[in-house]
Amino acid sequence: MNATHAANADADSHSAISTSKRGLIQVWSRTLIPTAKEAPADAEAISHKLLARGGFIRRVSAGVYTYLPLGWRVLGKVAEIVRQEMNAAGASELLMPALAPVDLLKETGRAEDYGDLLFRFTDRHQRDTYLGPTHEEVITDLMRSAITSYRQLPLNLYQIQTKFRDEFRPRAGLLRGREFVMKDAYSFHMHIEGPGGLNDAYDAMYRAYENIFTRCGLDFTVVEAEAGPIGGSASHEFMVNTESGEDTILVCPRTGYAANVEKCEIGRRKEPGKGYFNGDPLGDLEEVHTPECPGIEDVCKLLKTKPRNMLKTVVFRAPELEKWIVAVVRGDHDVNEGKVRDLAGSRVELADAAAATKAGFAIGYVSPRAALKVENVIMLIDRDAAVGFDDEAGKAMYWVTGADKKDFHVKKFNWRRDMGAALDDASKVKVADVRNAMAGDPSPRAGGAEGVQLEAKRGIEVGHIFKLGVKYSAAMKFEVLDDNQQRRPVIMGCYGIGVSRTVASCVEMSHDDNGIVWPAAIAPFHVIITPMDVDPTSKAMEVACKLSGALSEAGMDVLIDDREERPGVKFKDADLIGIPVRLTIGDKALAEDSVEFKQRTDAGKGSLVKIGDVVRKCAGALG
Repeated sequence: MNATHAANADADSHSAISTSKRGLIQVWSRTLIPTAKEAPADAEAISHKLLARGGFIRRVSAGVYTYLPLGWRVLGKVAEIVRQEMNAAGASELLMPALAPVDLLKETGRAEDYGDLLFRFTDRHQRDTYLGPTHEEVITDLMRSAITSYRQLPLNLYQIQTKFRDEFRPRAGLLRGREFVMKDAYSFHMHIEGPGGLNDAYDAMYRAYENIFTRCGLDFTVVEAEAGPIGGSASHEFMVNTESGEDTILVCPRTGYAANVEKCEIGRRKEPGKGYFNGDPLGDLEEVHTPECPGIEDVCKLLKTKPRNMLKTVVFRAPELEKWIVAVVRGDHDVNEGKVRDLAGSRVELADAAAATKAGFAIGYVSPRAALKVENVIMLIDRDAAVGFDDEAGKAMYWVTGADKKDFHVKKFNWRRDMGAALDDASKVKVADVRNAMAGDPSPRAGGAEGVQLEAKRGIEVGHIFKLGVKYSAAMKFEVLDDNQQRRPVIMGCYGIGVSRTVASCVEMSHDDNGIVWPAAIAPFHVIITPMDVDPTSKAMEVACKLSGALSEAGMDVLIDDREERPGVKFKDADLIGIPVRLTIGDKALAEDSVEFKQRTDAGKGSLVKIGDVVRKCAGALG
């Protein structure tokens, strides 16, 4: 299931062109395509640059864009593919409001969880209102008023709608905006296994997503993922493979296992020869003044040591347990909150600095020894950080850690000497997998094979599916009578696709030095016709009109570049906007009863094709 998928659409059911309806014919001069040589000054991501330069989007304010005609057409084609596959998987479309009362979010606790990301305001009647980033509460509220019996389930409902998120620093154009188009679906069940259960719907959505992204022409990987702020148990992300991706994916080259860094497991690591914690001290514990050193790199530079010789101690709070969780990893590693949660067996959150300080933690300078001083602490130590003896160096491990007071660290920390018998209390100290996985870590799925290491890839998340369970239904008291006439909370699934994000991700994945290279299925037009003579009475325009009609009858969308511009300008613009096929009509070609045919992916000049063969040639090129 977790393998890389190259776009390889089925020619019969996933054709890029439609044979059931006429394609659109549009002339350049009668639409708005404001191409530009330079990208906007704020554009950093290649998709932002090319979509802006190609006249697909135009900035209104930070993170908010107008979709110009070309951009709207691409967005619409992606949305239509999503709609077709969702319908085929048995889901029904509806539309919920963007505006909703904050009281709904208060029922699940997400009014506070969203924090400043939530667009929240008070209307003229002093009602606390928000613009939806997702719609779990709204759909659950709808369903609890409409569903009363198990006989009405299962159901899967979806919408394609604009969402809102008040990003502090919007960036990368459509990849991280304050307003974005999303498909969100929600399924409802009385049981997990068997026909009509959550697992059935989840698998159907998984297959539908594979179909959607394959039809969109994307190269993607499905990865195991953390549920994140949505909540729930199992989840998978669908990631577009691109070196410019903002997310790291870790894959096993032998088994195809793939996961994001938050979810990725680490295979069995070699245990230290003398076991954990054991090793004679390198010398007395030495306290060093480290002012103005807020981070690991600053401390390492001052003390002339390496991050791998630092112990990073992060403090969490487990509210249900009423305990502090102290997680310790090596300085070159990052604590994994999901793994901390699972090891603690309870929900955890980063400790509030003021509360932690009051309890006795010197935040920013915490050492493992803090667990000896503060009450109600569970310590979770990563395997790589629990080493007392360095087998490679043949001597005790050299550790630097916080001194448990502001602006001070200590050198030559020794686990056994400085922690003593506390390390042997299994109820308070656990050595386990606590950190994020990294490239080079042993694969967790290679059957113990030596030397099989995880490899890193970059990607952009375009879809995410979750098994929510009863997280929302229980909180909002959405219960129905089961077949035993017992009231039970309904089991839910949640399935999202970033429609506008998919558009931008495709550009990140598919472009060259000249511009965008659209997959045929989502290109704004399939064919661009470029007549050299745009006089309405010219032979070139006559042929352009006849060809566009024939192509349209075959289900292809056609753009005629009828501008009074030099050929070089037209060709550059055609490459920039990324139309899959360009037909150039000039006197030399017409003299041979032909046109010049060139695919966007072809280098150099095109080839002559007889006018009578053009429709067949274009259809073959478009798949």
